Amino acid sequence: MKTQAYRRRFYRDRISAQGLYSCVIIEKETDLQILTNKKLDEEFIRERLRQYRRQVENYISRDSRFLTSLKPISVELNAPAIVKKMSMAAAKANVGPMAAIAGGVAEFLGKDLLGKGYREVIIENGGDIFLKVAKLRRVAIYSGRSKLWEGLSLKIRPKLTPLGLCTSSGRIGHSLSFGKADAVVILSKDTSLADAVATATANLIKSKKDLHPALNFARSIKGVRGAVIIFKNNLVSWGKDMEFAR
Repeated sequence: MKTQAYRRRFYRDRISAQGLYSCVIIEKETDLQILTNKKLDEEFIRERLRQYRRQVENYISRDSRFLTSLKPISVELNAPAIVKKMSMAAAKANVGPMAAIAGGVAEFLGKDLLGKGYREVIIENGGDIFLKVAKLRRVAIYSGRSKLWEGLSLKIRPKLTPLGLCTSSGRIGHSLSFGKADAVVILSKDTSLADAVATATANLIKSKKDLHPALNFARSIKGVRGAVIIFKNNLVSWGKDMEFAR
């Protein structure tokens, strides 16, 4: 996990989460925005973040395939929980385990905060989000080039949470993608899985004709609750809990 140059998360300028405290935590290339119903215990979350990073880094030092593989790999029985979770998510989506790192970190930290008595927790990690909310919240979908989808968001109701909502793009951000999708958004109770499936689905989008096959792929994976795919002026979606708003 090599340190990368800082990349400003411009989309955070648009965030307005009424009634929540906001804090940004940066540890090497991990850049989190954390929203909570009470002031964040920053030392606690920094230590937990360092712990999860160490666990992944130490595992990579024993098996470099965990970092570089673009396909699922098996991990040791005594591997840390976050390593196992990433590996299982990758296996379901047929991608490398690091495709689940951002969602995995967000989910593990989010559950740590819920365990400390926080009632509302939203952790955004480079477009991958773990959230537990007590009132309806809207999560904006940023797709970049098409004005048609400006202001589009998803309504997230408390009964759906805890929930993972992860985004992948072939045009926006620094994450590796083999596709050309403007945005692929995946919803799942398993944030690691949402992250891995978002990557795998985005990889499938090269042209308009790939939209429905890619959507069918996402919905075929057990544990996925919803999907949105945007390619230029085209949008396809699936999921009984999907509610759009402007």
